[in-house]
Amino acid sequence: MKKGKLNLLGTGIALSLVTSTLLHATNGDHLISVGAKARGMGGVGIAMSHGAESTLNNPALITAVESTEISFGGTVFMPDIKTQLNANPQAVAGGMMAPQGKMTSDADLNMIPEVSLAHKVTENFYIGIGMWGTAGMGTDYSQNGSVKDTLMTTGQFNNFDMVTNLQLMQFAVPLAYKANGFSIAIAPILQYGNLDINYVLPVPTGPTTPPNFMSVGAGLSQDFAFGFSAGATYDFSNGLVLGAVYKSKIDMEYTNQLSTATAPFGIVLPDGDHLEQPDEIGVGIAYTMDQHTFAFDYKKIRWSSAKGYKDFGWEDQNVYAFGYEYAQDNWALRAGYNYASSAVVETLNPAINMFNLLGFPATEEQHYTIGGTYAFNEQFSLDLAYVYAAENTETFDVSALQMGLDSVTTDHSENSLSFQLTYKF
Repeated sequence: MKKGKLNLLGTGIALSLVTSTLLHATNGDHLISVGAKARGMGGVGIAMSHGAESTLNNPALITAVESTEISFGGTVFMPDIKTQLNANPQAVAGGMMAPQGKMTSDADLNMIPEVSLAHKVTENFYIGIGMWGTAGMGTDYSQNGSVKDTLMTTGQFNNFDMVTNLQLMQFAVPLAYKANGFSIAIAPILQYGNLDINYVLPVPTGPTTPPNFMSVGAGLSQDFAFGFSAGATYDFSNGLVLGAVYKSKIDMEYTNQLSTATAPFGIVLPDGDHLEQPDEIGVGIAYTMDQHTFAFDYKKIRWSSAKGYKDFGWEDQNVYAFGYEYAQDNWALRAGYNYASSAVVETLNPAINMFNLLGFPATEEQHYTIGGTYAFNEQFSLDLAYVYAAENTETFDVSALQMGLDSVTTDHSENSLSFQLTYKF
């Protein structure tokens, strides 16, 4: 059986590496949560155990596993991102620029994998393992026609043919200890990331001469780095559970990516090509009464002190997640809400504003979720979750770039469907 478990997990990890594609922002560039159970409850998972999938949300909660549990599945992610470069009224009136229209990013369908396993070794000691797509962001405007053709023939910028792609995956092995209602755990994390930024930039040549065009990009850059998460919970044995979790920073360096992309705009990034996933701290509470469970999580994501993100003016996020579950016999229904104000805010640097909204519009704020579980028998169950992120519109000033543009406006909404199969040995 041990060999079978190892082979199954290895297959899941290999599948994760192969199928992980472009992710999109929810809480900044983080998913609101991983795992179908947590996603169906607004992302709560600091004080409420979701079995093996709790490995990343709060590793201390794997102590709720009765023996051995494995879950595998994924999320079909469907973002809708539209960005408009708003022409300067004077440039339009003078015939130098046409009114700009909204363009839709073609990065609109993605698959995010998840595999988790938790095992009860003794009455007090538990171990787990897991692999997840956890974060990312990006856009693709390359299929809307050539920026050269549209600018020359219609006065349209065509969003610079911008293509950005950040992917992040984490592999963790939590170790947990439980005694007298108290659980504590630590989970070393190996993170893999890759980043690619490329676009086409018009270069003015004179007042009466058509502009030249420069392709900007450095290909795909990858990195591996280590971090950890630590969690604790206390079960009062009356239905009330309190939890806390801390996740460390993980510093990634994507050689030549950020520096190459920002150089034509005269931007000098203090942190160079580093893009550090921020640390976060969270607390949660869950209360179960008969078939009803109510849960609330709060966490703070510290973008403003993370390398790279702070260079782009990202602000810290306070994330509030509310979840409800009704469980009866072999089925359960869930609902939730997740809110965090946008980490991407307008800065005094117009080039930074351009890059944030055109390439990395991590502006989502409100998520509404529903989900459920059906257990076919005592060992095998299916979990489903649907998440809708309401449209959020942001407009940032870029007039100081003197490119005939006044501002950038991005509309961002999302739909996602998560599914998960769980088997208990």
